[in-house]
Amino acid sequence: MKSIRHIAVLGGGAAGFFAAISAKHHHPKAVVSLYEKTNKVLSKVKVSGGGRCNVTNGCSEINQLCEAYPRGGKRLKKIFYQFNTTHTQTWFEHRGVPLKTERDGRVFPISNQSQSIIDCLISEVKQLGIALHLGVNIKALIPNDDHWVLAFDHAKIDSQKVDAVIVATGGSPKEKGFDWLKELGHQIIPPMPSLFTFNMPQEGISELMGVAVEKVQLKIVGTKIQTEGPLLITHWGMSGPAVLKASSFGARILNEKQYTFAIQINWLHQTNTEALFHKLEQHSKQYPIKTISNQKAFPLPNRLWQFLVLKAGIPLDKRWNELGKKNSRKLIELMTNDRYSVNGKTTFKEEFVTCGGISLAEINLQTMQSKKQDNLYFAGEVLDIDAITGGYNFQAAWSTGYIAGKIED
Repeated sequence: MKSIRHIAVLGGGAAGFFAAISAKHHHPKAVVSLYEKTNKVLSKVKVSGGGRCNVTNGCSEINQLCEAYPRGGKRLKKIFYQFNTTHTQTWFEHRGVPLKTERDGRVFPISNQSQSIIDCLISEVKQLGIALHLGVNIKALIPNDDHWVLAFDHAKIDSQKVDAVIVATGGSPKEKGFDWLKELGHQIIPPMPSLFTFNMPQEGISELMGVAVEKVQLKIVGTKIQTEGPLLITHWGMSGPAVLKASSFGARILNEKQYTFAIQINWLHQTNTEALFHKLEQHSKQYPIKTISNQKAFPLPNRLWQFLVLKAGIPLDKRWNELGKKNSRKLIELMTNDRYSVNGKTTFKEEFVTCGGISLAEINLQTMQSKKQDNLYFAGEVLDIDAITGGYNFQAAWSTGYIAGKIED
């Protein structure tokens, strides 16, 4: 293998920083330069997890971990066997950032501050002597024998000749953003939004904004997409892990539908309607003279329970002994097969995630090197890898960044 003297890393996000750090660890004698086109680094890290930074997930079983990635799936085993969630947690904790795993599996710094992660990465870059260049945009990447020439969109910086390049420039909302990589012979999977919430402008349920249900089953009507998990009702429609997971797995299908589709919700997270009907009958006998609105039969939030009772056409002041079998069936059917029309999407918080990018078929996932060009590596969201919410997208950034930084054939 030839001597690596200068490595360029493009992109000052999570994947770029981790790739630069890994490159310097694996090639301590090489010059490692990290280029970021804006004047800010690690901006997604800053806003992740509501400013707490959901740095990874507590899932350590690799087969299960792969299931969190609609684009990539089992192919990502090659990546996670080399660097996974356990490695990530060890890496940060060994550098003075203690972490905690919350009940839903998300991992955060104990400080609850994304700045802890940012400070750790910046400190490591400084300590290793990695050159960080801000406000520097790459105009072109030019292969030159067994080297690369970086041409900059900046009069003050001369073109650079380097031995290897790691591209970690992130996703792009438009395919045009990948043109410079297409020119190098790479196939681009068209980018489109993933991880978004559902807009329901025609649905009255948005009046219940702020109401959350711990576990529902959600289906996108007319597709095979089915998810489960917490759901949050918002002033524009619905959010929460069940919705975000559906938007992630359904990213391409929902784009084709122009974000106009129907969903079916099982609020009770149970499919045995006969057992539920029997439970309702028992409840009616137990509380015969209580009003249906004040004596819930199922552990749903009060406002949602009353909304669904009314939606089933049952007056709120009706007593349980007046409900009858027909209305009981109607209520169970609604609560296990409630339907809503979705018309549009909204970005989840400030986190913009896209699916699409460099086709994984053109990447050696053992090394993250391009199959089209020697000494060209990729890491992070520039690749056609994205995940459901829960720290998995950052894990893909750490894993691909670490492996790309090895710069090996």
